[in-house]
Amino acid sequence: MKTDHPDTERIAAVRQFNRFYTRQIGVLRKTYLDSPYSLGEMRVLYELAQGADKTAKDIGRNLDLDAGYLSRVLRDFEKKGLVSRKTSKTDARQSHLALTAKGRKVFAPADKRSQDDVAAMLARLDDGKQAQLVQAMQTIEALLEGAPAPQRTFTLRAPKHGDFGWMVTTNAQIYAREYGWGEPFEGLVAQIVADFVNNNDPACERCWIGEMNGESVGAVMLVKDEQPGTARIRVLIVDPKARGLGLGAALTEACVAFARQAGYKKITLWTHSVLTAARHVYQKAGFTLTSSEKRHSWGKDVVAEFWDMDL
Repeated sequence: MKTDHPDTERIAAVRQFNRFYTRQIGVLRKTYLDSPYSLGEMRVLYELAQGADKTAKDIGRNLDLDAGYLSRVLRDFEKKGLVSRKTSKTDARQSHLALTAKGRKVFAPADKRSQDDVAAMLARLDDGKQAQLVQAMQTIEALLEGAPAPQRTFTLRAPKHGDFGWMVTTNAQIYAREYGWGEPFEGLVAQIVADFVNNNDPACERCWIGEMNGESVGAVMLVKDEQPGTARIRVLIVDPKARGLGLGAALTEACVAFARQAGYKKITLWTHSVLTAARHVYQKAGFTLTSSEKRHSWGKDVVAEFWDMDL
């Protein structure tokens, strides 16, 4: 719903973010990216570097620059030999602009510096937080432009070559990074995955891979439990870049649907109290916490939990 008069707290929050981000990327420095040029001048060079045959009108529209200011910048660039101007063959009133070899040489180190600065900023975050940051930026851009926010969608498929190794690696990396679980946990996951690869019965056991933009971003296995008539969910994992999309719920629902189809009477699973997102998925799917116990596993004190669902 459109709000004609946003409250003062929201206005203050937007202004605070603007101050933070302009400081973050160095907008207020006298020169930008250690170049002899201001931010506005570097933005003009950037526009010209994206391709030839740009007109001043194109640049002004793309950057929302005052025509008088832009004209002065372009004249200065021409005087310094950074920009060439060629009269349009179809409209003598317009000129096409392009960077000269000297202009490209001047722009290149600043462009490299910008790339390095953004890479350094992202490097302070893990993969999941990088994905969240980029998604938030895309959402801000889409909302202010009045366009739909970019959609992230996933599909479920059967595993293919390389997926099982990916499952072990991804589990090990995510749980080490987010919970500090050590190498024995990686060994446990590797053993579970190896047992499935070597011994699974396709009639009553399955593995699903969540895929987004051609990349594996989630997985789960459903296997026979030692208890007759019972299936067990194993190694459910969702990559941070795919969190918040409902992938964990979709993988769990696939397990439940297949278990019913295969004739199981019950599904059980083992998780830990610290895995709040997974616990929420299981609870929402209809699983019930049946028991828990304190343990010291993988170098950490944990609370193991056992959840069940009658089919």
